[in-house]
Order: sequence, then C-alpha cells, then structure tokens
Amino acid sequence: MPEPEHRDVLIIGAGLSGVAAAYHLQTSCPTRTYAILEGRGVMGGTWDLFRYPGIRSDSDMFTLGYSFRPWRAAKAIADGDSILTYIRETAAEFGIDRHVRYHHLVEAARWSTSAARWTLDVRVAGELRQLTCNFIILCSGYYDYAEGYTPDLPGRDRFRGPVIHPQHWPADLAYAGKRIVVIGSGATAVTLVPELAKQAAHVTMLQRSPTYIVSVPSRDRIADWLRERLPERVAYPMVRWKNVLLGMATFSYSRRYPERTARFLIEQADKQLGGSADVKTHFTPSYNVWDERLCLIPDADLFKAIQAGSASIVTDHIATFTETGVQLRSGAHLDADVIVTATGLKLKAFGGIQFTVDGTPIEARQSLVYKGLMCSGVPNLAFAVGYTNASWTLKADLAAQYVARLFAYMDSHGYRWCRPERDPTEREQPLMNFRSGYVQRSIDQFPRQGTRRPWKLFQNYISDLMMIRHSRIDDSALRFG
Repeated sequence: MPEPEHRDVLIIGAGLSGVAAAYHLQTSCPTRTYAILEGRGVMGGTWDLFRYPGIRSDSDMFTLGYSFRPWRAAKAIADGDSILTYIRETAAEFGIDRHVRYHHLVEAARWSTSAARWTLDVRVAGELRQLTCNFIILCSGYYDYAEGYTPDLPGRDRFRGPVIHPQHWPADLAYAGKRIVVIGSGATAVTLVPELAKQAAHVTMLQRSPTYIVSVPSRDRIADWLRERLPERVAYPMVRWKNVLLGMATFSYSRRYPERTARFLIEQADKQLGGSADVKTHFTPSYNVWDERLCLIPDADLFKAIQAGSASIVTDHIATFTETGVQLRSGAHLDADVIVTATGLKLKAFGGIQFTVDGTPIEARQSLVYKGLMCSGVPNLAFAVGYTNASWTLKADLAAQYVARLFAYMDSHGYRWCRPERDPTEREQPLMNFRSGYVQRSIDQFPRQGTRRPWKLFQNYISDLMMIRHSRIDDSALRFG
C-alpha cells in the first residue's frame, strides 16, 4: 500500500475561515506545505450552502471582510452572492484556490505522538483515502451542513403545499403571487420575509415569541466619506476599527443597561412601524438584549414590508398544520400555499470528525477551549470559531495569526508538537451562554470553557487581540515536545 500523501498543514473547510487560515499560513510560514480539504464541490462554505432569497450578512462587511483584503463594495450589509464572490476572488488573488481539494470529506483523524503527525481518513468519491499532516486547522464552523433543525410540527403531512427549510431552498421554487407563512423569528426569518414579500401575494411571519430587531443602514456613510478622501490602505483600517469599537461599546452598554437598551430598541421599532403592528405583542421580547443574538435588518426593510401590507407578523403557537395552512392555538387559521420553517440550525462539534489521540477517542465535551482556538489534551490542532456579538472573521483572523506565531516558536525551539493541558482546578461552564434554541439543543456536545484566562471566552475583540496576538506563546498551559 503506498504511503499516504503528506502536507505540513491540512486546513479543513474552504469557507471564510479556511481562506483566512491559508493566507496567514502562506504569508507568515511560506516554507510549510498545505492543502485545504473541502467536503463539498465548491468554495464558500456557509455563503454557498445557504441560497434562500435575501441571504445577506448579519454584520458589517468592514469587519466581516478580511483584514488583509479590503471590502470595496458599496453596501456595508451585503448580499450572499457578493460575499461569495469576495471569498472566491480573495482565494484567487493570493493563489489559495490552487490548494483546495474538493469532495474531500474528512471522517476521522488519528494523532500519534511518537510520529508527531495526524493521519486523516478522507472520503473521496465514495472511496476512503488517507492523508497525513503535522498540524490541523479546523475551519468547518459549527453548523451541520447536512440538515437544519425542524421541530415536530403536528399535522405537517396534511399540508398540500411545499414545506421548505431555508438550508435547502429549491432553486426552482415559484412563489410569486403565493401566500407564504414563515415560521420563526430569528435572523433567517427576518431576512426572508421582506425579500419574499416583493413577489408573494402576502407573507406572514409566525413566531412563538418576539426577538429584538434593530434597523441599520445598508451603507456606512462614514466609510463612504473616508473612502472618498483617503487612500484605501488608510481608510479601510480606520473604518474597520471604528466598527469594532462601536460594536464593543454597544454590546457593553446593552449588557450593563439592559432595560434602557430594550426600551430604546422597542421604541425605534414602534417608530419605524408607524402603527402598522402591535409592538407590545410582536416586538417586545421577554429576555434581555444579547441573551440571544440581536437581529439586524438593513434600511428597516422588514418594518417597511409590514407597513406596506405585503407582510404581517403573528405571535402564537401552532396547533396543527391543515391542508391549506396552519391552525393556531388561539383558534385563528393562517392560509398558505408555501410554508417555510426558518426554525434554526443544527450544530456539530469538530465538523463531525472523529478524533483520536494515541488510540484514545476524544470527546469534544470533555475538553476545555484554550484561548478560544485550541482544545485541552489535543495536540497540533487549532480551530476557527467566530464571535456571537461581532463578525466571525475578526476571530478567524486572530486564530490564523496565532497559529503562525506558534509555528515560528516551535521551529525556533525544535518542537514537533504542542498541546494545551488544563488546570484540574479550573471550573467549567458552557462554551456559549446564549438562550437561543440552536445553542441550547447542542451546546452540551461542544468543548467547555473555564472561568479564567486562557480558558475563558470573553467575546471581546480587544481582549483577544492582546491574548492571542501579543501574549507569550510559552505560557504555563501549553506543553511542548
């Protein structure tokens, strides 16, 4: 049997994070060989997977964009196709696309300390192959790409029309002139409703409970002003830092003064709806701001659709599906030709890969996260997971830069492996303290976090910047060999 193909580094996932990891690796460590393994047949990750109408960013593109390649488009809240183009153009510009292996689905990875390398089982066109590497950078995110989450919906089989989950939106769905019910109140639902309302006869957003929603301009006027007057290399970092600091300040204020923030958001919704909806019933959540992710809508598009009468919102519970729509517990009936279940996502730890270290299977939930990018007891493995209160790419960039620093340190000392070792006195808590259903359903399967540095996640970019980019590599929690 031939020797498995070897690379110094294998990056798993060719999405936003995978391209960032590849850029920093080849820029800071040009002698290291690498490949990107992508289970699907195209680049783009989340931004290629989700194809529902209106798919867009839920944070500004000056921070969701890469630090090393400016976002040049006009809109700060961008549509999915524009983001996908940006990712692919970035990969092509820096030659990263030449390193991608498509249809390479990683199923298992086994670490050998004696050999100081990983052996990966990779499914390629139905055949299981092996590749080896010295280090893995996991950039597969935490969504289950195979299916989204749909709760048990009584009587679903009775409905005569299509029932669609946004994660698997059919390209040929004809919904113009149709009555549509969108079940859900999160980021996907508030994105879908105004976009569908442009062609549908009517769209009803059916929610069990309200979500905090805030309207933001689709264009950043300050960014436009700076970009007109300053060189790109000056304007882009300024806009990026402006948005980072504004986001941090807003989040901090919201957590410190939750009642004031909630009152402001509800008053703004009431003003922008202009009396077209009962704000107390439909836009007044029972939880504090940022107990769940805040939903952004560009240019008040959802509120405008409700004002125009092309969309409406109902807060109730489903009693059962019927042949022609949804029967509610209140006794009301929502007529529908199409039902969309924007009911959330499924999470998957470690991209579903089965990891083994020296013959011992690794369970994600038994590990503590180190600096938000490595796991205790797992050698030569880093991962990219973004923020819950800011752009994903901010943390992905930091994680990739840390790995480059780690490689430089290991090379200078002749080390072949490193792993975080947890302090046995460190107390554990869930990785994310979010009330959102998609988090609560799966969080017990993920690594845990601690209560102190370097085991705690602070959801704070500047804190992470200091800890990841500027702190010592050889701290007391890392073991080298």
